[in-house]
Amino acid sequence: MTRVLVVDDEPQIVRALVINLRARKYEVDAAQDGRTALELAAARHPDVVLLDLGLPDMDGTEVIRGLRGWTKVPIIVLSARHTSDEKVEALDVGADDYVTKPFGMDELLARLRAAVRRAAPAGPDGDAAVVATASFSVDLAAKRVRKGDTDVRLTPTEWHLLEVLVRNSGRLVSQKQLLQEVWGPAYGTESNYLRVYMAQLRRKLEADPAHPVHFVTEPGMGYRFEP
Repeated sequence: MTRVLVVDDEPQIVRALVINLRARKYEVDAAQDGRTALELAAARHPDVVLLDLGLPDMDGTEVIRGLRGWTKVPIIVLSARHTSDEKVEALDVGADDYVTKPFGMDELLARLRAAVRRAAPAGPDGDAAVVATASFSVDLAAKRVRKGDTDVRLTPTEWHLLEVLVRNSGRLVSQKQLLQEVWGPAYGTESNYLRVYMAQLRRKLEADPAHPVHFVTEPGMGYRFEP
């Protein structure tokens, strides 16, 4: 069974999450502050963490940093904070996804399932697997992209950007992370680079570049690749 750690200081939200998760056969632990959350994570080794940022004893970003010191467990932030800067900070310190309160239970459960799938151990072929969409396929090992029966020519920068997004399939990747991974540590704020290259990828790979379904923009935060 998948074990979920719920971290929130609002009893109503904790109760709703525990009831809904247990009804779907998840094992659930709950914490109302950051210290208890870190202790439970170390003792119980959850498969995914649902984390509120506004905790009574410490900020949720400190909990993320504490977890990232020893585990890669998926962390989905649940928060009433709406500003892009706060969302980006949570992603940059190690969160995997961000859901704004109030949220729909169906959406949250879908995000949770996706996070668990991404965290599952790779098969024996690992990165050799081909990621296929309705419009194109990406062979990470061969560094090859095909649209129908035709190879798509990408520049090295376009390929690197595509590779980072595909390897984080379904996960929101912050602008800062993309810039630093593709262009280097000194590039953390040049969001115009991303706009230009994302437009090029969409033009080459999306069925309708004006209405992308695979390269999704999360305004002010980053981008998400949806297979």
